[in-house]
Amino acid sequence: MAWGATIVRWLVPGAHSPETPTVNVVLGYESLELYLAREPYLGCTIGRYCNRIANGRFTLDGRVFALTSNDGPHLLHGGVDGFDQRLWDADTTADGVVFRLHSPDGDGGFPGAIDLSTHFALTEDGTLRIDYRATTSATTVVNLTNHSYFNLAGQGHILDHELQLFASRYTPVDATLIPTGMLSPVQGTPLDFTGSPRRIGARIADLASFPGGGYDHNVVIDRDDPHALVTAARLVDPASGRTLWCRTTEPGLQLYTGNWLREGLPVAPPLTSRRYAGVCLETQHYPDSPNQPSFPSTVLRPGEVFRSTTEYQIT
Repeated sequence: MAWGATIVRWLVPGAHSPETPTVNVVLGYESLELYLAREPYLGCTIGRYCNRIANGRFTLDGRVFALTSNDGPHLLHGGVDGFDQRLWDADTTADGVVFRLHSPDGDGGFPGAIDLSTHFALTEDGTLRIDYRATTSATTVVNLTNHSYFNLAGQGHILDHELQLFASRYTPVDATLIPTGMLSPVQGTPLDFTGSPRRIGARIADLASFPGGGYDHNVVIDRDDPHALVTAARLVDPASGRTLWCRTTEPGLQLYTGNWLREGLPVAPPLTSRRYAGVCLETQHYPDSPNQPSFPSTVLRPGEVFRSTTEYQIT
């Protein structure tokens, strides 16, 4: 839908019976009014900067920019009035829909007016392709993602889903989820999903003291070419046999297991809102990159074109 450039449903083949021809595998509400309440970013496009910027400020070309912080002192997912709370223009295409948005100079404290498009395309082989494109009138920072909560079973929780991450490092964070600037190996940590797929719930108890009590971590995708579309993750639901492949041109992926999802939120049944009801695979640049000079840059300058592609394929 055009509000937030949001994925509301993703229907995939269900059991081989007339009663269940399709199953919805993403959390979504049943009415627009619930999306207007903005909790908790179900399926929407996040911008102008997804994830966190420390203390709601950054310095660019010698100038300090103060943003609309909404996560304590920090900016989260675009701030108080992010792109998830905008009505985008929409045009249908042969394979999907293109959403377009103009964000004026100073929007949320960010410099530069940007023109942004998000193209959702669904192919016959079960691939959902998301292409982002943006230009700016002045030097700025851009970091975009989609915030869908996946549940390949179409019900229950995702703790029995199995996950493989093509990422041998991650960005450690402090107690407020701001990166320390280090890139550390996942080996020996609960974030080690390298090799064969592993059950998400197997080591989630080891994160009981982490904010939210679950996964909310950015991993560094293994890649040789910084611009290539590479496989970042594989998610498997053993019960249904469904597999989701995530491929992206982005350098990072935020693994989030819905730790803050509240019980009783009116999502479309048979999915229910509860802790760990869905898992997010948010492709992105690293959190707080504008304040971390060693991280891949999120700077966009006039005359340049921001391009980013992510694919989710369900087989």
